[in-house]
Amino acid sequence: METSWKSIVPYHTIEISVPITDYHQNMDDLDSFYAKNFLSQFTNINSITTLKKSTDARKPTIKYNLRLGVYTDLDYPKKLENLKYPPLNSKEVIHIIGFGPAGIFAAIKCLMLGIKPIVIERGKPVNKRRRDVAVLNRSGVIDSESNYCFGEGGAGTFSDGKLYTRSHKRGKIQEILDLFVLHGADPAILYEAHPHIGTNKLPHIIENLRETIIQQGGEVRFEQKLTEIKLLNNRVHQIAVNHKWESCQTLLLATGHSARDVYMLLHKHKISLEAKPFAMGFRIEHPQSLINTIQYHSPENAALLPPASYSLVCQVKNKGVFSFCMCPGGVIAPAATDKNEVVVNGWSPSKRNGKFANSGWVTEIGEKEWKEFAQHGALAGLKFQKSIEEKAYQLGGGQSKVPAQNLTDFLADRPSATLNKTSYHPGVTPADLNTLYPHDVTYRLREGLREMTKKLNGFNHELAIVTAPESRTSAPVRIPRTAMFCHPEIQNLFPCGEGAGYAGGIISAALDGFRVVQAINELK
Repeated sequence: METSWKSIVPYHTIEISVPITDYHQNMDDLDSFYAKNFLSQFTNINSITTLKKSTDARKPTIKYNLRLGVYTDLDYPKKLENLKYPPLNSKEVIHIIGFGPAGIFAAIKCLMLGIKPIVIERGKPVNKRRRDVAVLNRSGVIDSESNYCFGEGGAGTFSDGKLYTRSHKRGKIQEILDLFVLHGADPAILYEAHPHIGTNKLPHIIENLRETIIQQGGEVRFEQKLTEIKLLNNRVHQIAVNHKWESCQTLLLATGHSARDVYMLLHKHKISLEAKPFAMGFRIEHPQSLINTIQYHSPENAALLPPASYSLVCQVKNKGVFSFCMCPGGVIAPAATDKNEVVVNGWSPSKRNGKFANSGWVTEIGEKEWKEFAQHGALAGLKFQKSIEEKAYQLGGGQSKVPAQNLTDFLADRPSATLNKTSYHPGVTPADLNTLYPHDVTYRLREGLREMTKKLNGFNHELAIVTAPESRTSAPVRIPRTAMFCHPEIQNLFPCGEGAGYAGGIISAALDGFRVVQAINELK
């Protein structure tokens, strides 16, 4: 079964560029402005819709690049309609471990195919999880099962809600975006070049998706944790949830990149895992007004445009160094999942109206970096990652405080006497971040920042601050799977999403949830 997204495909499409001043001067009636200036070849226009919108700030005259859908005569767009789900086959059940994007959309796909999903989520529902996150921000006290990574919606729920993906499977991407809109997201995500829901709005949408799953016959169990598995004839025969056993037909793992205990569980049962390259580094923060000035050239432009962002990449000693998860008008958040470690991440509210801009600044981590942990085999990268987070905890001084350094001091390899202002609530501690990572990693991060300053003049501003570690960019472990998405050794075990090593954000994880369930259905 498919959603009704095809019903809104326009009969005509046209691409135009409009100076931002003209666009904002005609905001009250953009359709008439488009028709008069760009669409004179069409008659009897019934509707004009925006299919894509991006900002081109490469020249002093900043423009919006727009792709418009034009409907004439009878080619009028139909509104999205709610899905009609088939009756569930009570004999077909998939246990889904994890209720992040991969798990949520795997459950939705189950419903589309008439399969009953049973979702097991170690964390709490959004309303309870929100309180635990507030305590973490306020006091630095972490709940190891309910935090920025664990709980309803996964790491994305309280971590921005970016919906951008490099995947080219546009039809399926549209299907995911439509489901978000049907559950309360702003329809603008259907055409924005870099769609974004916002941390303040995403929780309610996640709750709506959960209600759909339950109303259609699925189960969602919170504060329930996969604690053990029992194998029989190369299949998962039973699973223990909170140490209570139940039978299992099919096990789909959608546990996210921070569920280290799941990797340990598979490793204990000698189920093959692979060490996977990932990225680590810092989270760097500037006043948003500074980034606006750098990117938009003048205060007048900045007043008309949304808070500016950036995306940069370079090579240092043949290794990639790049910005990651840039959050305009955002906040740096504590993203650790256990005591005695610290992690930083970032998010933005829907309006992106905060005083600061933050972004990860990371570099590739591979065998050379985790060689001291090689004895751990497939878990070597994970052990390296954890060692850095624990070292940063010691540098920060506890209670979720993170080590920090003013950017100019980090680049000059000198201590910061006082630290610049930051949005990170639990607190920051002055530290020499040149000592956190191995020398080669630090060198790449530092020299990459110098290259960044060449591309964004003024980026090395005296008000910028660097916090650490940005260490949960992706999973440091991959759970292998075949072309039919099952584990090569365990016939009914299906690794899925970011935690399995096959996705890198909300949309790609959701797409993977769809793909895996479709494969399970085809294997019946």
